[in-house]
Amino acid sequence: MPRLADPDPNAFPADVRELLSTLPPDPMVKMLAHSVGTVKLFVDLARAQFTSLELPARSRELVVLTVAEYAECEFEAAQHRPMALEAGLDQRVIEIISARDLDNPELSPSDRALIRFTAEVVRSPRISDELFDQVRHVLSEREIVEVLQVVGYYWSFSRVCTVLDVELTKVYSDERVVSGDAGRAD
Repeated sequence: MPRLADPDPNAFPADVRELLSTLPPDPMVKMLAHSVGTVKLFVDLARAQFTSLELPARSRELVVLTVAEYAECEFEAAQHRPMALEAGLDQRVIEIISARDLDNPELSPSDRALIRFTAEVVRSPRISDELFDQVRHVLSEREIVEVLQVVGYYWSFSRVCTVLDVELTKVYSDERVVSGDAGRAD
């Protein structure tokens, strides 16, 4: 059971009510709507991560699933497993992430570097030069910064889910987000 009740939509400013009317009725968005001053920004940032990154969708989903695993957020993992499959990850890679098997030889060197980098960013404020060099060989400077932004966004998202006990009610795909519809906010 969620720790906070759903906010009263009648108390929202008009722009927040309008935004929420364009999104699926989702428990996470409802929780975010408690902060009427930031919910639109949070949703806009989510959309940007599906439409404005140089980082490929497949890499984005590797990052998101790794954050979900290390932040212990089943809501986020459940939402993104189908998106990861749509983005080109195979089920075995998803299982490896879930098992926290960061050095699994079944992973490509680039996937291994990205997953290890993401896990370390979630776990620690600093990473080793060795790991940074591995990531630098597989990502551009822009992509490295984008990975860090995706990690930060989904870490924050996961903490809203885990601290407030947001219940998973429906799993979405990123098809609607990519097509430009109002779609899913995470």
